Parts: sequence; C-alpha cells; structure tokens
Amino acid sequence: MKTSKIYLGLAVGLIAFSITLTSCRKKEKTAEVAPDNEQTTATDNNLAESISNDIVAMGSQVCETGTLTTFKTNSNFGGNDLSFLPVCAIVTSSPSIKTYTVDFGTTGCVGTDGRTRTGKLVFNFSASTPTATYYRNPGFSMSITSANYVVDGNQINIINKTVKNTTPATITPAAYPGINLTWSVSANVSIVKASNAGTVSWTCNRTKELINTNENTLCYNGQAYPINWTKAKIKINGTATGTNAKGESYNALAKDLVRDFNCAPDITKPHRHPFISGKIEYTPGTRPTRFIDFGNGACDFSGTITINGQSFVFTLQ
Repeated sequence: MKTSKIYLGLAVGLIAFSITLTSCRKKEKTAEVAPDNEQTTATDNNLAESISNDIVAMGSQVCETGTLTTFKTNSNFGGNDLSFLPVCAIVTSSPSIKTYTVDFGTTGCVGTDGRTRTGKLVFNFSASTPTATYYRNPGFSMSITSANYVVDGNQINIINKTVKNTTPATITPAAYPGINLTWSVSANVSIVKASNAGTVSWTCNRTKELINTNENTLCYNGQAYPINWTKAKIKINGTATGTNAKGESYNALAKDLVRDFNCAPDITKPHRHPFISGKIEYTPGTRPTRFIDFGNGACDFSGTITINGQSFVFTLQ
C-alpha cells in the first residue's frame, strides 16, 4: 500500500424550512449546514496502510532469497527482483541470529517507487519453526523493528510488527492445487507526520494471500524455489484501529484489497504498486462510516469514496 491524497468537492446543503408562530405564517428561511467532508482519517489510514505494506514487501523479499547475492540484481528462474529497494540501501545478514538489517543511511535514499527513506529496518525470523527457513515456508515467522526509520519525511516507529506464514504444513499448494500461500500480519505502528502535521497511530490484524499461487509458475513454482514477487498478486483482508493526526479515533475494515506487482501506473515509479480493487470501510469517531472503493482491477491510481450516499473520485499518489 501508498500515501493517498483525496480531493473531495462537497456542495454545502441548504435546508429550507418554515416556522408557524400562533396564527401568523412566517417567511421561509434557509439554514446552512456544514457538510460531512472529513478526510483526515482516510488520508492518515492510507498513509499507514501504504507504509506497512511496503515494509512487509521488503521483508518478504529479503527473507525469500536467504542470501545477499541477488538482493540488488535479478537472479535466474525462480529468483527475485529485489531492485525495488534503493541501490543505496546496505543490507547485512546475520545468519547466527537469523536477521537481516536494511540500512537506508542518513542522507536520503530514493527508491524506484519514488519514496525517500532513511534509517534502518531489522527483519528477525528466529521465531520460525526449525524447518521454515524462508518466507514461503509454512511456519515461517518474521518480526520487524525500526531505528530512526523515515519515509518521505514521516517518522515511522514500529512498536511491534509480526508476519507469520499460516499455510497448512501438510497441505502444500504444489500438492493440492487451489490452496494459496497465506500469512497473518499484525502491527502496532506510530507515525509522526512530516512538517509536524500530527501523529497517527495504527494497529492492524490482517490476512495476506498470494492469490496467484497456482496460476503462474513464474511467480511460485513450489517450495524449492523463492517467490518471484515481480509476478505476484496478493489479497489483504482484516481490521485496523487507531487515531488520526487530529487525535480522533477510528476503525477500518479491509475487504479483498488486491495489489498486483505487475501494475505500476507511473512509469517513472516502476515499483509503486497501488491497490487495484477491493474496499475499505472506515468510521472516524462518531461520524458516519465512509466507503472507499479501489475499483475493479484497472491499473491506475483512481478510486471512489462515498460519504452519506455521495460518491467522489480520489487519487492515490
């Protein structure tokens, strides 16, 4: 997931009413009612969603190769293209404690997704079962921590974040076509927005599914080969809660969010992959529930948001 900028135009409603006092009919008056066009929650939730998904994507690729030799280059069949991570990132492997550290430096590392990063991310998979070495393996478990990690000026503090491979160990996709690789994702993240624009808290419990597990052998060709994420399509479901930058609490429900890693609407940012379908229902405070619709599969940055029955187009950046 990406930072969203939602442009909404809402007409101010005018309610005409008449008042009768004793036997005299008074003149009709109009009262201006403020429209419900609150969009801070949508922007802040999508910021957290995008940053969280990108962190998981990095960890999934780093922990698939098992080595650093293919981290910034393309490997042969079955390997990964990890070049979406900036070439200025330094990756350190610590096999004895089962960790990878990605260091983006302190001066600003610009990736091919167009985002600028500094600081460090540490991916620790020591809690995996003994036979689960890679992200694709049932029983794999990865915890993620951050150190001064900043994305486009937003300070990301990972309080806790864990990804677990929940694919049944006895029912592998290769042996049972139709069974997809799945993971659970839990996170508690705090984001101090750029330019002192407030702090966002975001907690989620999600499921992640590689929906083309059995459709494309160039993406997944069994447990003997790494997942090639450049060919992947994933689906995300689950809940999230938090507070927006104004301190207002909210909750959100993600329904079948699909991200296609073959889709990159902006050719200048070949590794920025938006959601192309699915919905998010979110409720800010006591306000009515908003409905975000990412479309029906078209590769673009466009979607719609519906508030109180009125729908408006929004653009993801």
